Amino acid sequence: MGVINDPLIISKINEALELLRPFLNADGGDMELVEVSDNYIAKVKLLGACSSCSMSAMTLKNGVEEAVMRAVPEIKGVEAVML
Repeated sequence: MGVINDPLIISKINEALELLRPFLNADGGDMELVEVSDNYIAKVKLLGACSSCSMSAMTLKNGVEEAVMRAVPEIKGVEAVML
């Protein structure tokens, strides 16, 4: 499986994550975009408190995925990856 390297898509995803960052930071967490797979799934790494939070799955689906897919309609989903 390959990755998407389109700078416009990457930039739009990062802009969406920037809008969410203050809410994550308020709870001691953060995230970063790792890659976008060739099937248009954005892979993010959860950082800080987000990496071990019991609510991270809900935050990912109801917050992050929704915001990213709204900002970048090409994206089909968002998944957390462990590195």
